[in-house]
Amino acid sequence: MATLPITKRGAEKLKAELHNLKTVQRPWVINAISEARAQGDLSENAEYEVAKDRQGFIEGRIQEIEGKLSAAQVIDPTTFETGTRVVFGSTVKLEDEATGDSVTYQIVGEDEADIKLGLVNIGSPIARALIGKDEGDSAEVQAPGGIRRYEIVTVLYI
Repeated sequence: MATLPITKRGAEKLKAELHNLKTVQRPWVINAISEARAQGDLSENAEYEVAKDRQGFIEGRIQEIEGKLSAAQVIDPTTFETGTRVVFGSTVKLEDEATGDSVTYQIVGEDEADIKLGLVNIGSPIARALIGKDEGDSAEVQAPGGIRRYEIVTVLYI
């Protein structure tokens, strides 16, 4: 199985979710199934069906997270000594060369991405355009409205 890059913060979030699923959600749903069974006829027992569906979701998510964590390559950007080069985990301040608008993104793994928080997936067009570039370089990004050019203002490893 291929390794999946993930930041230290992202791995910690997945571990916390896994812990919650195993120690809180799983016992709760097992109890809900037991209570629903105690009501008798399971063929028309909506509570039982809902609890079984929830159990399936929980078990599936546990397997998914365990698989991701086993394949994860945890990367802590605070340990980087790459100068001003954009790499996975780095935080990049960009300036749109056409408008002068500034934006800051951190390049993260697939499960961590949230554009509203400035976290962009390593596989996204903007991340692919930035990886390997240095402060002061320009990057062209294919956006829905056409090609956008950004200047890399600063690269941080935080």
